[in-house]
Amino acid sequence: MAARQCSMDLEKLKMSGAGRAMAVLTSGGDAQGMNAAVRAVTRMGIYVGAQVYLIYEGYQGLVDGGDNIKVANWQSVSNIIQLGGTVIGSARCKAFTTREGRLAAAFNLVKKGITNLCVCGGDGSLTGANIFRNEWNGLLEELVSKGRITDAVAKQHSHLNIVGLVGSIDNDFCGTDMTIGADSALHRIMEIVDSIMTTAQSHQRAFVLELMGRHCGYLALVSALASGADWLFIPEAPPLEGWEDRMCARLSSVSRTKGSRLNIIIMAEGAIDRNGDPISSTYVKDLVSKRLGYDTRVTVLGHVQRGGTPSAFDRILSSKLGVEAVVALMEASPDTPACVIGLSGNHAVRLPLMECVEMTKLVQTAMNEKRFDEAIKLRGGIQSKTNTKKHTSTFPQSNFSLAILNVGAPAAGMNAAVRSAVRRAIGHGHKVYGVHDGFQGLANGEVFEMEWHRVAGWTGQGGSLLGTKRTLPSNNMEKIVETITKFNISALLVIGGFEGYTGVLQLFEARSQYDELCIPMCVIPATISNNVPGTDFTMGADTAVNSAMAGCDKIKQSASGTKRRVFVVETMGGYCGYLATSTGIATGADAAYIFEDPFNIHDLKTNVEHLSEKMKKDIQRGLVLRNEKCHENYTTDFIHRLYSAEGKGIFDCRVNVLGHLQQGGTPSPFDRNFGTKMGMRAIEWITTKLTENDRQGRVFANGPDTACVLGLKRKVISFTPVAELKAVTDFEHRMPKVQWWANLRPMLKMLAKYQTSFCDYVPGEMEHVTRRSISIDSGF
Repeated sequence: MAARQCSMDLEKLKMSGAGRAMAVLTSGGDAQGMNAAVRAVTRMGIYVGAQVYLIYEGYQGLVDGGDNIKVANWQSVSNIIQLGGTVIGSARCKAFTTREGRLAAAFNLVKKGITNLCVCGGDGSLTGANIFRNEWNGLLEELVSKGRITDAVAKQHSHLNIVGLVGSIDNDFCGTDMTIGADSALHRIMEIVDSIMTTAQSHQRAFVLELMGRHCGYLALVSALASGADWLFIPEAPPLEGWEDRMCARLSSVSRTKGSRLNIIIMAEGAIDRNGDPISSTYVKDLVSKRLGYDTRVTVLGHVQRGGTPSAFDRILSSKLGVEAVVALMEASPDTPACVIGLSGNHAVRLPLMECVEMTKLVQTAMNEKRFDEAIKLRGGIQSKTNTKKHTSTFPQSNFSLAILNVGAPAAGMNAAVRSAVRRAIGHGHKVYGVHDGFQGLANGEVFEMEWHRVAGWTGQGGSLLGTKRTLPSNNMEKIVETITKFNISALLVIGGFEGYTGVLQLFEARSQYDELCIPMCVIPATISNNVPGTDFTMGADTAVNSAMAGCDKIKQSASGTKRRVFVVETMGGYCGYLATSTGIATGADAAYIFEDPFNIHDLKTNVEHLSEKMKKDIQRGLVLRNEKCHENYTTDFIHRLYSAEGKGIFDCRVNVLGHLQQGGTPSPFDRNFGTKMGMRAIEWITTKLTENDRQGRVFANGPDTACVLGLKRKVISFTPVAELKAVTDFEHRMPKVQWWANLRPMLKMLAKYQTSFCDYVPGEMEHVTRRSISIDSGF
């Protein structure tokens, strides 16, 4: 009955789209990911039966009309998902700020029969869209009075539906966790920062890096965390009086005599002091040079931050928001307020447009009035992130010691988490031990004390510098207990994948035999497979998706001179299909075969026929992804041979196994930031548990809540006991029994033009934007 209802909902959606016209435009500054949004809006619009128009050159094209407003078809947006900028152009339009300009825009829309408009831009563009919507009836009345349209036409187009998508690298729009383009901008920034750090180290230089962001410090803040910068300037948190002395003292404390060969200072372009006066990068550079005598250089990154190919996160985000925008437009009524499609955790949500705009304006008002604490609160999670930076310099004393180890396959972000945890633990006065090679090293006593400077520069390094193995503790339990006793270890921090979670579960269950294991134990999930229960995301998964996506982009590009070729690409992930599904969405794949979505030979044959039909028209290339353990019999080679045989005469087929390149490379900005934050949170939790369970100098923690997985669920960081997670774990296939990302599958299929049930698609809910709602830390 449920499936029938879902199918009826899809038919209802298609019926609402049939005969309706909608348009999409990009406005204001461009942002990576806009093309993915245009693609998703266009294809989803066509999918539900609407006639879709592309408006070129933003609001200027809407005002000018003519050839700037063109009907789109499925092929109009083929092969654009990987492109930066916006293929339909963007322009800042003064004419649209006048009533005469909006009157011309209204006439051009009515002439095409368009009453549904999706606008992708910043707060200014979206505010303009709302003004346009509010004036719509008045504009039509004026067009009627001037004889440009008839009264009947005006009645037929009496209401304009508006849905906004926030495209901005600044991530300065209140209500959504991330804006389209922000993650890609961080990728560009980190590529440059990593390059600068190598030359700075060679010449023992200090660098002052000025980033974009206008009056928002998000890019600078996350870049500082992700690079381990020595000092940070952001407009929402101006430095207190005397900051010059404190900054120079900080730089001197990590001076050349203590092993550091470089200093990095990151500042947002809108950096100010407490009086609201600008702080320039040149001033900071001269200050460091004169006071400390360091060879100091300034690099202004500029518009390079807007350029380049979109990251996997931005492609998936844009696709998700674009699909939801069409659903929102089709469901809109005259009483529905204009809304923005935003991101809340990992779900698309609908937000009242003007609530978001007004809250965004309050930030600037607070800054203008020098109420900086209020501005930070209105920015949402920035407060906790700025605290992350401040916490790394205080050194009280404690009697506790803890050990940190990596378990399982290496994953990007592990080193960032280790660095963060080590420094925060030292900041609490704990003694910190590093363990080589996971539980095997713990059993063998490969334990050494870690100091503050030992983890310098670890944030941007891939792999596992501690060394990691998949060995579980069950076969070495007594030796592990001996090591814990020998080094008087009070707590364990395990950073790893499914083996890390399983290992801590084994240690927890062995507490009844060994009192020495009655200590706080925390797991920070880190694996490219994203298959650890208790969290929506694991460290390393974002980097792996970006690596797989980059490989697929190059594979597709290799066929640019070859007509009609299909690539079958195998991804890693074990039985978990997250990597294949996410890469499929990010690359615009035609299909992604995974274990969680069972398929048979009939499904494979249908896919081949579907792809053959597309190839007979204008589509030149096809991409099919296969998770490495999606099916025991339908192997990568089998699927390759099937496609080759069935597509003979229409297309040829090639196979690629991406392999371990998905585990390598430098961590993405998300994984660096995520690792840094998770390391901090883990130490705070461990410190609390140590204090609560201290029995006159001896720690005894045997409750279920003292052995936990630290996870990010939707947008809340939480600690879940491993004992609770056991019931929701599929140990045979090494993954959670229920996975949130399964609801992305219908979107992947719809954007590949497969007729599929709407049953599994989860539409966004309307959420109001309040001070309380934006204060919930997003975890990113």
